[in-house]
Amino acid sequence: MSQAAPQGHGHEQDHAVRVQRVVTSGTFSLDGETFDVDNNVWLVGDDEEVLIVDAAHDAPTIHKAVAGRRVTAIVCTHAHDDHIDAAAELSVLTGAPVLLHPDDNELWSFTHPGRKPDGELRDGRILTVAGIELQVIHSPGHTWGSCSLYAPFLDTVFTGDTLFHGGPGATGRSYSDRPTIEASLRNRLLTLPGNTVVRTGHGEDTTIAAERPHVPTV
Repeated sequence: MSQAAPQGHGHEQDHAVRVQRVVTSGTFSLDGETFDVDNNVWLVGDDEEVLIVDAAHDAPTIHKAVAGRRVTAIVCTHAHDDHIDAAAELSVLTGAPVLLHPDDNELWSFTHPGRKPDGELRDGRILTVAGIELQVIHSPGHTWGSCSLYAPFLDTVFTGDTLFHGGPGATGRSYSDRPTIEASLRNRLLTLPGNTVVRTGHGEDTTIAAERPHVPTV
């Protein structure tokens, strides 16, 4: 299933950059348990090139949504298997590098033991696509290597499973920590402009302002 999301707003510049959501279905497995999940896959770009956020479950469906555009990167917000299980196949289909924060390399190896990511996400790194910039924000807690991507031009942040409609992502499993995710949200994400649209790894969009009351101050 594919659904076009709103373009950036509030900018005088006329730009064809847009955000597209593709919802894929599969499973999430960790700590000996498996759950059925639906994931948001995000495509950011224009008619010529696109960046993919989280290659979940179904590489052919994601590739179809690319629709022949050049893929600049496949960005993994974190390395839980439901966010990366299609990454290797999608990289072959598109020729694009897979990027992951190195603190999640161990988690990655559980799903792709024979293949390493092609490049590293680092806090402050700037990725470009279709003439706009996306800033990598290391926001650990859901996993140690969890990252968000902030696109000021689009008034949008892609948060993976770090921030949802209703508050912080889960921290009840291995490689996670509740105080750490709350600190990441307070210090890194909730300081973004309140009108910033939060595009999450699962479920519906929200805004930074709407989520501030859901995170403890200290």
